[in-house]
Amino acid sequence: MPVTTWKLIGGRLCLDFVDTVGGRVRTGERRGRDYADAVGRDKLPLYSDLLSWAESAGALTHRESLQFGRRAASDPQAAASVLARAAQLRAALYRIFKSVVERWAPEPAGMRILQRELSAARDRERLAYAAGAFVWTWDGRARALDCMLWPVARSAAELLASNSLAMVRQCAGDECGWMFLDSSRNHKRRWCDVKDCGNRAKVKRFRRRATIGVAPTRPQR
Repeated sequence: MPVTTWKLIGGRLCLDFVDTVGGRVRTGERRGRDYADAVGRDKLPLYSDLLSWAESAGALTHRESLQFGRRAASDPQAAASVLARAAQLRAALYRIFKSVVERWAPEPAGMRILQRELSAARDRERLAYAAGAFVWTWDGRARALDCMLWPVARSAAELLASNSLAMVRQCAGDECGWMFLDSSRNHKRRWCDVKDCGNRAKVKRFRRRATIGVAPTRPQR
């Protein structure tokens, strides 16, 4: 069982991967685009954390997570290399989807990182026939410490090329920055979680009104 409880609200594997941070903040005045992409707290500081997230998100089985944990212990340099690639991919995906939300053209550097990881995934992808159906499988998965990045890259490419891309949103909470797919009925979802960032915003508004002497209105239920 994963050692960490992961909150998976993205609606797509790639967005859940982007959300493996405690929050994103601005680092100061910037010219041009402000991605607000400084990570407040990295939830993937170790390769074991990457395994824990991948298991919770369904990118690895429990058995695979244990197996890769043992392989990483015997080859820490290779595990560190995969972790560095994961951090680069996460940063690139955040900037790409931030560009989608803001209607900016994505930066070429981020697209190159995604394309690199997508190429690695496509090289391993195989179409197989099993139990009366055709299924996508991964060649050499059992030996590759980076195999959890393959479905993340594929998920990102599929979302970027789909009609669902228009439903990608970013949480409006202060210092949050999480991404999610808005599947609400009116497509006006603002928060990653109304009980989390939504409640904090409500409390902040209440305190602001109290400070300026304006009676708060009763929320509609």
